[in-house]
Amino acid sequence: MAIIRKKELNGLAPAALSAKLVDVRRELNTERGLIKSGGRSSNPGKIKELRRTIARILTKLGQKASMLPGKKMTGAAAKTAHAAPAKPAGAAPKKNEVKISA
Repeated sequence: MAIIRKKELNGLAPAALSAKLVDVRRELNTERGLIKSGGRSSNPGKIKELRRTIARILTKLGQKASMLPGKKMTGAAAKTAHAAPAKPAGAAPKKNEVKISA
């Protein structure tokens, strides 16, 4: 199987991306099994490239899922969007806070 590039991933639907992901993972397991059984891979960099391809597909699936309407934000985007506002410079300390003067 050829390595999938970003340009090729942009045009695929999420269902097609999921199918490609299954194929690439199967190929990675085949390569790892070949090495574990004492064989040699025909291309030593193939495992690294397959892992990168899996990461590309998962990233693209995540991006397409986050663009769907009605989805809740998760991860870092949710933390920054729902973060508490910063305190003003002269705000009074809370009950257990100690105000340190410079």
